Amino acid sequence: MLDNQAPEYNHLTISSKEGVIWVTIDNPPINLITKSLLSDLIRLSLWLEKEEESIVVVFQSANPDFFLAHFDVTALLETPVETTGTTTEELNIFDQLCERLRLLPKVTICKIAGRVGGGGSEIAMACDMRFAALGLAKMNQMEVPIGIIPGGGGTQRLPSLMGYGRAAELIFGGLDLDAQMGEEWGYFNRALPLSELDEYVTWLADRIASFDHAAVIGAKNSLLNSVPSPISGLLEESVQFSKLCYSENGQMLMQRFLDLGGQTVEGELRIPDLSAEVAKPQE
Repeated sequence: MLDNQAPEYNHLTISSKEGVIWVTIDNPPINLITKSLLSDLIRLSLWLEKEEESIVVVFQSANPDFFLAHFDVTALLETPVETTGTTTEELNIFDQLCERLRLLPKVTICKIAGRVGGGGSEIAMACDMRFAALGLAKMNQMEVPIGIIPGGGGTQRLPSLMGYGRAAELIFGGLDLDAQMGEEWGYFNRALPLSELDEYVTWLADRIASFDHAAVIGAKNSLLNSVPSPISGLLEESVQFSKLCYSENGQMLMQRFLDLGGQTVEGELRIPDLSAEVAKPQE
C-alpha cells in the first residue's frame, strides 16, 4: 500500500509492493514525450517527493520496442516564438523535472528493453541507474542531425557518464548506442539478456528496499555530493537549444524530420538513418 494515493495519470500505471514503486509508461505507439505524458511525469515527480512509504522507484515500459522516446517535435513547432533565448535564470520545466528525479529521496532505476532517445534518454540519465536488455535496448540523441541540440540535459549528463569524447561522438553523430557498448561506456549499469533483466532489476530493487530507508537516503545524499551541480550548464544548454529551436533553419529541419517519418514506429526504429536523411541537402 502507498501512504498517500497516487494521482490519476493518462499514460502511467503505478503499483507498489514492499517499498518499491513500479511506474509503467504507456503512450503508444512509441512512448513519445507529448505534453500529456510530460504533465504525467511532472505530477508523478512532485508526488514522489512527498511519498514516504517507498524507497525505490523503477521505471519500465509497456511497449517492448520503446522505453521512452524524445519530446514531441510537433509541440516544439507549435510553440510560439516568444524568445530566441539569450539569457535565462530559471530552469525550464523539463530540466526541473529531471533535477527533481535526480534529487529524489529515493533510488531511481530504469529498466530499458527497447529504444530510449532524446528527452527520454535525458530523463533516464537523471535517474540513479539504467539496466538494458541485450540485443534490444538502444540509446540515441538524435537532435543535432535535425537542426537542434539536446535541450533537457543531454550535453551535461552524458559526458559525466562516459566522458567527453564518447559523449561527443554520440551527440555530434546522432548515433545509436546499443546495450553491450552502452554497458562498456557507462551509460547502462548492466546489459542483460531479456530473460534475466526483469529478475535482476526486481531482485536489486527489493534488496535495496529491505535496507534501513534512512541509510539508503543518506547514501544517496552523499553520492549526490560527489557530483558537481549541473545547474549552470543546464541553463546555458537551454539558451542554445532555444536559439536553434526557434531559428528558421531549426524549424525547417524539424518539419523535414516529421515529413520523412519522424515520430512513426518505422521511422523511430531507424532513427540514425532517418536523422541523417533530414540533414541531407534537398535538391
